[in-house]
Amino acid sequence: MSVVVDSSAIFALLDRHDAHHNAAVAFWTDPDDEDLVTHAYVVVESVALVRSRLGPAAVDALVDGTLPGIRVEMVDRPLHEISLAALRGIGGGTSVVDRVTLAFAGRHGIRRAFAFDADLVGAGLATCPE
Repeated sequence: MSVVVDSSAIFALLDRHDAHHNAAVAFWTDPDDEDLVTHAYVVVESVALVRSRLGPAAVDALVDGTLPGIRVEMVDRPLHEISLAALRGIGGGTSVVDRVTLAFAGRHGIRRAFAFDADLVGAGLATCPE
């Protein structure tokens, strides 16, 4: 079963001081064969967040150690436009990256997210770890 990966989980994996670090590592190292998938906007957001908060060595760990374990798909124009329309329709709240994640999950029939983001839960995705 596919699980969409959010930048909150990626950051928690890399930051030993993050409140969700242990849960993220436990899920990441669980032997279950989850199909971990994300989209390019999460990668961009994660690189920016990790670089600004943890530094360039952590970006290397992300690129060399974390991303190879996640299937990354590009965001096409229709997905981008649907996500922007949804963002405008709600008038705030979730980020454009979260809106893309929700549309991406919907397009692929994904119901679970490796995430520590209340906005994704509030929009109907089950998070793991629970």
